[in-house]
Amino acid sequence: MRRFAWLLLPFFLVGCGITAESKWASDDEVSRAVYRHEGPKSLSLYTVINVRSGSGAHSGLLVNASQRVMFDPAGTWWNPSLPERNDVHYGMSDRALGFYVDYHTRATYYTVVQTIEVAPEVAEYAMRLVQENGAVPKAMCSNSISSILMRLPGFESIRTSWFPNATMRAFAKLPGVTRVEHHDDDADDNSSVLAGQTG
Repeated sequence: MRRFAWLLLPFFLVGCGITAESKWASDDEVSRAVYRHEGPKSLSLYTVINVRSGSGAHSGLLVNASQRVMFDPAGTWWNPSLPERNDVHYGMSDRALGFYVDYHTRATYYTVVQTIEVAPEVAEYAMRLVQENGAVPKAMCSNSISSILMRLPGFESIRTSWFPNATMRAFAKLPGVTRVEHHDDDADDNSSVLAGQTG
C-alpha cells in the first residue's frame, strides 16, 4: 500500500487536485465563451512529465469539435476569463491554450502534446462525454481520460490507466498521431502564470 502511495505522489504535486471540485458556470457565461477553431476536428492529449524521474504527473484532453474545450480532470489550472463546468474549460483560444501549456511547463516538468484528427461525429461524441463526465477526484486525471477515449470509435485499443505515461504510450500507437514537446526553464512556482493571465 505504501509503494502504491509513492507511485501516485506525482499526481498530487503538479496538476491533479486533492478532491473532486464541482464548478458550474452559467449558460450565459458558457455561450459567451464559445471558441470555434478553424482547424480540423481533433483530439489532443496533454501529458505533463517530471524532468528528473520521467514519470507522468498530469493528463488533459483538448477536444476540437463544434467548439474547442479543454477537459482538465482534477487539474489546478484556471483562467478568470474562461468559464468552467466540472473540469471542462470553455473558450480555449490559442491564447488560452498557451496559458495552459505555460502553467504546466517549467524547469521541473515538460509537456507532451499528441494530436490526432478525427471525424466530426467522433469529436462531438468526445465533447459530450467530457461534458457529462462530472468533476474528477484526486489522482484520477489519466483514469478519467483513458476511460473516455476507449469509448470512442477508433480508440478501442486504449485501456483504462491510472498513469499518464501509459495513456500517452497507448495514444501514440493510434495511426496519424503527431507529437510536440514543450520545454521551459521557468521556476517551479507557477502561481505567477495564473496571476498574469488575461483574456
